[in-house]
Amino acid sequence: MAARHRSRRRALQVLFEWDMRGDPIDRAIQNYYDTLHSDDGENTQPLKPDRFMEQLARGTAADVSEIDKQIAAKSEHWRVERMAVVDRNILRLAIYELRLAELPAPVVIDEALELARQFSSDESLAFINGVLDAVHRQANAAGGR
Repeated sequence: MAARHRSRRRALQVLFEWDMRGDPIDRAIQNYYDTLHSDDGENTQPLKPDRFMEQLARGTAADVSEIDKQIAAKSEHWRVERMAVVDRNILRLAIYELRLAELPAPVVIDEALELARQFSSDESLAFINGVLDAVHRQANAAGGR
């Protein structure tokens, strides 16, 4: 598994906990390092810091109000708070990464869809793809990438 994909997966897990518990993002990150990091159930060594995961999680949490406005504007008939927790956090993570503009939008969207394949349902794939495509098209129309 590519390192950046693994970091995105980790960031999604952190964001899921942060969203569900309402704890500060740094506590959710620390909880990940303390307990959630064992992919195989046998890893007893402390996990080395994952700076990219931390950047994604902290940045997404810091911008969540603006990101949620974008999601709400592009998801007809769905309120953000009523979306499946994993779906809204995949969207949040991807929109944050689209804003970073470090990768081409199709790569970011494809990564989000891969997370949805791993953690969500088939119905969610089309929904997530549609919202992210709409957000990306709006950014392009506004002079973004």
